[in-house]
Amino acid sequence: MKLQQYTLQHLFCITGMLFCLACSQEKPKEIKTETVTVQKNPFHFYKDIEVKPGLNFEIVSWGKGVDSIGGYQILMSDSIHNHYRSAAIDRKGIITDAWNMDLDNDGNPELYVQLLSKKNVSDLNVFEYAGGDFNKISFPALNASQRKGYTGNDKFFIKNGDLFRSFPVKDAADSNKTVTKTYQYRLSGNSFSTSEGK
Repeated sequence: MKLQQYTLQHLFCITGMLFCLACSQEKPKEIKTETVTVQKNPFHFYKDIEVKPGLNFEIVSWGKGVDSIGGYQILMSDSIHNHYRSAAIDRKGIITDAWNMDLDNDGNPELYVQLLSKKNVSDLNVFEYAGGDFNKISFPALNASQRKGYTGNDKFFIKNGDLFRSFPVKDAADSNKTVTKTYQYRLSGNSFSTSEGK
């Protein structure tokens, strides 16, 4: 009888200890998850153009709503001379590219900003940085004879330091055929002239 009593007491004691241990264990910690909201890039276009070491131009485009309406800014950083300037411009079109040239060889950089103004029609905004300011240079529109058969899909390109624009036109003799017209642009005295290229 005594043996059964001790065994029963030990059994209750072990059960009590196990119960105490089970109750004293820490509850697993709750893992909190945070939702990270990824913001869309507010700048539709960004390009950093280095003219020479220490002289950079950054083109930044922005706008809410319709992609083709907004603004862009040209930021000039001359870190050697601690000189900084900017120009804000309204835009009608989507910026597709930007580059630097000195087409008139006067030592002042020109910035060419290419915009897609309609579904398949490209245009250029040109600015010369001279005397600490951005001066807009009007880029010529196509005249009546150049627009004959024009269907858009312009391509601007640089070849041997010269600026060209090419686009397909419908052949006057056969409406099913297209030929490519190419025009070369020259800049003199902040004024463009155009000649038909090959």
